Amino acid sequence: MHIRAEALILAVRMHGEHGAVVRCLTAEHGLQPGYVRGGRSTRLRPVLQPGNLVLGDWRARTDSQLAGLTAELVHSRAPLFEQPLPAAAIDWVTALTAAALPEAQPYPAIFATLSAMLAAIEAAPAARGWAAALVRYELLLMAELGFGLDLGQCAATGTTDDLAWVSPNSGAAVSAAAGAPYRHRLLPLPAFLHAGGSGDWPQIMDGLRLTGHFLARDVLTGRPADVLAARARLVDRLHRAVA
Repeated sequence: MHIRAEALILAVRMHGEHGAVVRCLTAEHGLQPGYVRGGRSTRLRPVLQPGNLVLGDWRARTDSQLAGLTAELVHSRAPLFEQPLPAAAIDWVTALTAAALPEAQPYPAIFATLSAMLAAIEAAPAARGWAAALVRYELLLMAELGFGLDLGQCAATGTTDDLAWVSPNSGAAVSAAAGAPYRHRLLPLPAFLHAGGSGDWPQIMDGLRLTGHFLARDVLTGRPADVLAARARLVDRLHRAVA
């Protein structure tokens, strides 16, 4: 097995005294793990940073063997880890992607959207510039894995107007009128998710609450607790930033 491709670093786990097991996302080959010799070294640790773009070279004798990986830095996002909100955002989106995706299955839309998401975090002067995109990325990832939400029309009436809620059970949208008697049981549907735009902060926080419910229920069940802990840290920092 030999793969050579640009990849986003998603997760790094130290292995043994000198090496590291690194999980990367490629456009054509999906999620690819690999063992990096010397991954603990001061030379390679800045390269093996979640969010970085690298040129990876995976080699293994069989498809079932963990490949050896060499990684050449293409673009570093290490400076963003000096800023609490960008650092928390990168920690979350990379941890989510590494935990949710099966290995070796291509998800080109996820690769492209995650690349754009990381670029937005890097370019925006404040979290307001990427927070709505983060909600949309979570929705895309769920849809690509078969857990998409039906936000296009009201589940009760079929109307596409005045959508205001989402059923926490079915993941389907509900109009304001149809949902009014049950509003205490429903999740708010922020307008930017069906009408476009970036949304204001209350809408973004509603969006994170919405996606968080379904990610925890459908995608991250049985995953290590530290994955959802990364999201909790991000949401807490966003709350503090907009309070």
